[in-house]
Amino acid sequence: MSRALQGELDGALQAVIADMQTAVDELDQALEAERGALSDGDSEALNAAGAHKQALMLKLEQLDTERLQLSRHSPAEAARLEHAWQRVVQCLRSAQQHNQRNGQEVAQRLRQVRQALSILTGHTGEAGVYGRAGELSVKMRSRVLAEA
Repeated sequence: MSRALQGELDGALQAVIADMQTAVDELDQALEAERGALSDGDSEALNAAGAHKQALMLKLEQLDTERLQLSRHSPAEAARLEHAWQRVVQCLRSAQQHNQRNGQEVAQRLRQVRQALSILTGHTGEAGVYGRAGELSVKMRSRVLAEA
């Protein structure tokens, strides 16, 4: 392989790892925006943050595919960039923890909503049954809460 071509491959690998670091930094910001939207109860901001997060994850997958291909053709450059790659990996681990924390908060709020609904409807969380048409049928118990 010519030196010029190898230089281009090395430069492309550097650019891909730099792009990955930028995307991971944006992902961290999206996760913080998601956390803020959860805290504020802002469903529009939550949806926007979730969509942005999803787009960044797809971008990271594409960049990682490129990184792997370029690393095969530029093993020396890949070794030289190992420190930068490890920083990306470390940031991804941190993002995973933030995402899990946000997921736990969503699950907790969902449990609270379900509990409130069960109190209001008298449904204690028994499992429903799916009918022939695929509709969920839940047996509701009615209770007299007060009489006049």
